Amino acid sequence: MSRWLPWAVGLVSAVLALGPALGRGYVLRYDMVFVPGLSLPTVLRGADGFPRAIPSDAVVAALSRVLPGDVVQSLALAAVFVAGAAGAARLAAGALGSSRAGARVAAAAAGLAYVWNPFVAERLLLGQWAVLLGYAGLPWAVAAAVRRAPPAAYTAGVLRSLVPAAVGGFSSVVLTALTAGPAALWGRGGPARGALFAGALAVVSLPWLVPSLAAGAAGTATDPAGVEAFAPRADTPLGTAGSLFLLGGVWNANAVPPYHGDPVPVALRLALCLAAVAAWAWWVRRERPAFGPGLTAAAALGFAVALLGASAPGRELTAGLIDLWAGFGPLRDGQLYVAPLALLQALGLGAAVHWLTLPADPPARGGRGAGALGLAAGAGAAVLPVVLSSGLWWGAQGALEPVQYPRAWREAQAAVAADDRPGAVLVLPWSAYRGISWSGEPVVVLDPATKLFDRRTLWNDDLAVGTPDGGTVVVRGEDARAREAARVLEPDPQTGLPESLDAVELAGLGVRYVALSAPVDNRFWSEAEGFSVVVEGADMTLLEVLPPLVYAEEADISGLEVTCGLVTVGAIIWSVARSGSSLGFQRTGSERRPGARKEIP
Repeated sequence: MSRWLPWAVGLVSAVLALGPALGRGYVLRYDMVFVPGLSLPTVLRGADGFPRAIPSDAVVAALSRVLPGDVVQSLALAAVFVAGAAGAARLAAGALGSSRAGARVAAAAAGLAYVWNPFVAERLLLGQWAVLLGYAGLPWAVAAAVRRAPPAAYTAGVLRSLVPAAVGGFSSVVLTALTAGPAALWGRGGPARGALFAGALAVVSLPWLVPSLAAGAAGTATDPAGVEAFAPRADTPLGTAGSLFLLGGVWNANAVPPYHGDPVPVALRLALCLAAVAAWAWWVRRERPAFGPGLTAAAALGFAVALLGASAPGRELTAGLIDLWAGFGPLRDGQLYVAPLALLQALGLGAAVHWLTLPADPPARGGRGAGALGLAAGAGAAVLPVVLSSGLWWGAQGALEPVQYPRAWREAQAAVAADDRPGAVLVLPWSAYRGISWSGEPVVVLDPATKLFDRRTLWNDDLAVGTPDGGTVVVRGEDARAREAARVLEPDPQTGLPESLDAVELAGLGVRYVALSAPVDNRFWSEAEGFSVVVEGADMTLLEVLPPLVYAEEADISGLEVTCGLVTVGAIIWSVARSGSSLGFQRTGSERRPGARKEIP
């Protein structure tokens, strides 16, 4: 197999799917918020609650010191497609163990199917780039998990494969454990491999695991109401279970790509998914790839977890588990756990394409390999995922258009950065997710002002999610200081603005600046005393709480958390140095048993 073909498949996929999103400017959508010059010290200091943005924001902030923020975003989004497609293609190629043209087409089919499906489209439209980066690393982790090698070499290989999960953070690590863990445990030497794999996962989890444990010790809790809010929902005529099997079913209806629920694409995708699963069963039985049983178990378990949110008893069980221990919080977003099924279906499609390209007569009896007709049929099947998921084309049909930050926003950022006095920035309106008027086509996004400044920000981290019956579920945030600010402000639920601002009360909260990140009526602050206008524009107004009212101390960066991050980075550097490569990939091969067929080259 050509060494560069998997990477080429990923690169072409990235260009076709992202299109304008790879240009200059910032793509702002739901959780995807990149800002110019993201502050690394501020990211490391963090806020109250579980550190969901660590270490992804820390990596972005570090890269933003040498590259423009929008370039960092483009590279991160492209990495999802390039690494994901290359990983799935190489995993398929390593298991097929053939250099025939048909095997190359089959590997390319697996790579395309893995990054071009409803799961990727919906998570991309939710702005969850860090989760998708961890998803892109799953094939690499599975390959490393089943590798037979001495303990040190095995651990180094696993650590290299976990780089995407390490950057993606806690959700990515959970997905990786679910997907690759059973593969590591399966077969001879499984317990030893499983222990080494778990140890490597723990090492790459240190940057967010230690702050999470500290937050739990401080009494931070995860709201079980999120189980109802983030439950999977039907986005096709096949119901919730059918939508999940088609790798859709996301909780947010606005994240469903165009044409996804239309009857004809749904029927064709259902046929494709069924064929992929059938081909997977055929391939695992015939070739016995080392990762086959483990990935099958992971896909079944993940699908069962996803289905928990589809029924009232399942949601009650999940909420009870979260009440028991906040560590079960990741189970709230059940649709996330169809990721192992996505990898299984991608590899199954690759197996189906491989079958289509098999020669009619074995070469040993005079056959000359797959003919042009077989290769054409295989190539046609390979591009079916792209055809059936046309809503992902070219920036999800224009939904991923980049924009530039207005001048007033950059001026406010610079003004705060020039002030070395401590004190937080209060972000208003008191509504985290809302439409941004200057972003072209209005789209809901986490207020970028929450990440714009080089200091602690106070913002409403509650999340209101609409339910299918027309109601609203409010998932309570985890930032204790934000809840205290809400009690002081008493904002209007409709506008997110208080009746007035009290400089003394805000100063008591340690607030140095107030950022009004939307066009608002200035009556609620223009007559208040104790403020001065630093920046005033159509889309951003920055107010300073006049000294000497503010008494604030800058939070220190935890030495323990920095040490944990250095341990993780050091371990990854060791693993790369040991192999002499940046991201190693080992051929997995197959477990040959009596009766297993082996293709004669």
